[in-house]
Amino acid sequence: MLTAIVLVCSLSITPELRECTRDNATTVVQVPEEFMLPAQCMMRGEAFLAGLSVGQNLAQDERVKVMCVRHEMLNRRVG
Repeated sequence: MLTAIVLVCSLSITPELRECTRDNATTVVQVPEEFMLPAQCMMRGEAFLAGLSVGQNLAQDERVKVMCVRHEMLNRRVG
């Protein structure tokens, strides 16, 4: 099972989105669902954030990164 971790990162802090991690993200959100398919995980992660005020009020220099991690790995540092 996969869990979506959604990161909101500022381009002024991490100009390369691939360098966005839990440690340097301005916002970190865990989607309270589990998914079987990676594509489903990615789409629901984006949709979940869009339903939150933080997702509706992104600054011009902020970007969203969705990471789908195996549920067992959540206790480890990911991203």
